[in-house]
Amino acid sequence: MAKADKYVVRTSDKTASDSFPFQHPLNSNSRLNLLPLSDFTGMQRLGVSIGRIPPGKEGFLPHAHTTQEEFIYILEGTGTLSLDDEVTTLNPGDFVGFPTDGMVHHLANDGTADLVYLMGGERTATEVSDFPTLNMKGFWANGEMRYVKNEHAAPLKPEDFAAKPDP
Repeated sequence: MAKADKYVVRTSDKTASDSFPFQHPLNSNSRLNLLPLSDFTGMQRLGVSIGRIPPGKEGFLPHAHTTQEEFIYILEGTGTLSLDDEVTTLNPGDFVGFPTDGMVHHLANDGTADLVYLMGGERTATEVSDFPTLNMKGFWANGEMRYVKNEHAAPLKPEDFAAKPDP
């Protein structure tokens, strides 16, 4: 086997069966198709995919991360990016980075053609995401997300992390 067969993903050789559809379970207008590029190479710590959102649909839900940084890079089409209460249009060649600073973000396709973008982010074992439009937190662990209403998610205080003396 040539090294390129393991480390190079030739997207032109990929078919529809290499990608998978995704709909966020809490957003009925969420529709996208994902081609998991990094999975094809065996990468474990960074997830990189090509996302494709049809016209009139959305990616996920407005959300913010606490531990996982992510990015998007627009390849084709136009989209609408919401950052907290500000909305901007994204075009091919636009890059957006999402550090873990609490910025709520959301991507939608209000164009007439598919919105195609490169997306990536860290793959940490755990993550807590904020979903303010649903008044919920999402807790990622053991390969699945669990959602909890904010009133049931007790806030942590600095003293919760302080070393406790032995009894």
